[in-house]
Amino acid sequence: MGTKSLHPQGCSIARPINLLTAVQVRTLRPGRHADGKGLYLLVKAEGGASWVCRYKQAGKARDAGLGAARGAEAVPLGEARTRRDTIWTMHRGGIDPLADKAATKARAAAEAQDQRARAVTFQAAAEAYILANEAGWSNIKHKAQWRATLTAYAYPLLGALPVAEVGTPHVLAALEAIWRTKPETATRVRSRIELVLDYARVREWRTGENPARWRGHLAQLLPKRSKVAAVKHHAALPWGEVPAFMATLAALDGMGAQALRFAILAAARTGEVIGATWAEIDLAEKTWTIPAARMKAKREHRVPLAPTALAILADVAKLRASDDPALPLFSGQGGKRGLSNMSLLAVLRRMKRGDVTTHGFRSAFRDWASERTTYGPEVAEMALAHAVGDRVEAAYRRGDLFAKRRGLMDDWSTFATTPASDEAGKVVSLFSRDTADTSDTRGDFGTRSTRFGADNAPEKVGGGR
Repeated sequence: MGTKSLHPQGCSIARPINLLTAVQVRTLRPGRHADGKGLYLLVKAEGGASWVCRYKQAGKARDAGLGAARGAEAVPLGEARTRRDTIWTMHRGGIDPLADKAATKARAAAEAQDQRARAVTFQAAAEAYILANEAGWSNIKHKAQWRATLTAYAYPLLGALPVAEVGTPHVLAALEAIWRTKPETATRVRSRIELVLDYARVREWRTGENPARWRGHLAQLLPKRSKVAAVKHHAALPWGEVPAFMATLAALDGMGAQALRFAILAAARTGEVIGATWAEIDLAEKTWTIPAARMKAKREHRVPLAPTALAILADVAKLRASDDPALPLFSGQGGKRGLSNMSLLAVLRRMKRGDVTTHGFRSAFRDWASERTTYGPEVAEMALAHAVGDRVEAAYRRGDLFAKRRGLMDDWSTFATTPASDEAGKVVSLFSRDTADTSDTRGDFGTRSTRFGADNAPEKVGGGR
C-alpha cells in the first residue's frame, strides 16, 4: 500500500497512503485514524465519524472537513480520497482551501441577500417603516398623511421598484412634478422618502448613499423651498381682535364652540384639547396635566386653568355621560366619544372666519405676551409647551415656571374675555404673586402691571423681566 507521495512542503518522500479499508471505516473504534496524505477518519465515542484533511498554512496545521464517514449521508472512502487530492491541488496552487471555502460561502450569502433585497420593493419598505414607527406617532392626522402622501406622489413612480435600485433620477421624477406647485407637500414627500431609504439601508435592503438626502445632494438639483413659495404660517387673528372674537364665540351653542373657547384660553393645540379626558383635570389645583404621550415634544405639560376656563369645564361637566375619568372633556354625540379633528375648524367656518385657524390663536397669545406684557419670553414659550434655551439653560432651570405661567394665563383670560370698552383705564396686575415658583432659582421677580387704554391696548408698566 505504501507509495511515493508529495509532501505538503513540496518534497518527494516515501509516505504510506490508502491505509484504510471500507470495513475499517465502518468498524474502527473512537480515535483519529490515518489513511495517508493528510486524510484522517475521526471516530467519536458516540459512534459518529467524519473525514478531515490536515494541511499546513503559514506554518499552522488546519483541518478541512470532507463530510460524514458513517450514516445515511456518508462520503465513501474513495470519494474522501478524491476530495483530499482536491485539497492538495488547491494548496499547491497557493490557495488556502479553508479560506477559499469561507469566501465562497460569504459570496453565496451575499448573493442570497442581494436576491432577497431585490424582492423588497420601495412600497414594501415604506409600509414596513410605517409599521415599525407609527406607534410613536401621537398625531392621528400625521399617521394618515404619511401613507396618503406616499400613495399619491411616491408609489406611482417608486412603489414597484426594488428599494435597492431607487436612485437620484427616480427621486427627482417623484419630486419635480410638485416641487414648484406644492412646495410644502413636496418637502414632506422628500423627507419621507429619505427616511424610508435610510430604514432600508439599516435593514440591509440597499447600500450606498441616500439619493433623497437634501444637503449636498438634492439641494444642488432643486431650488430651495423659500425660493419657490413663501412659507405659509397658520392664519392668526391679531391679538387686539381676540376679545371681540371671544365675545362672538361665547354666544354660540355646541360642544365644538366650548372646546374652541377652552383651547384659546389654554393656548393649546387642537389635538391636545379634543384628546383631553377628565382624568387629566385637577379641579382642586386648577390644573390640566397633558401626558407626554399626547404632547408633540413628548414631555408632560401642565396648564394652569384660569377662572373662565374652569367655568367652561363646569358647563360641559353637566353633560357627562358618567363619572368615568376616561371620558373626554369635550364629547361628541352620545357623550362617550371625543370630538373629531375637524370640529373646531367647523366652528370657525360657522362663524365665517376662514381667515383664521385654531392654531393661529397660539400665535396671537404669543404676540400679546410679547408686545403687551412684561413677562419674560421663556414664560410665554413654556406656556406654549415650546423648548426653552439650550440644554444647559434648561438643566439649570429645572422647572416649568408654573407660578409665573399661572399669572400669565389668568391675565390672558382676563384680556381675552373682557370687552375693550370695559377695560378702558383699568390697571391689571400681570404678576404680583406672594409666592414665587420654587423651581425658579433666579430670585425675586417683583410686581408687574399693565394699564389698558381706550383701545384695549395695554401699556407696559413695571420693570425687569
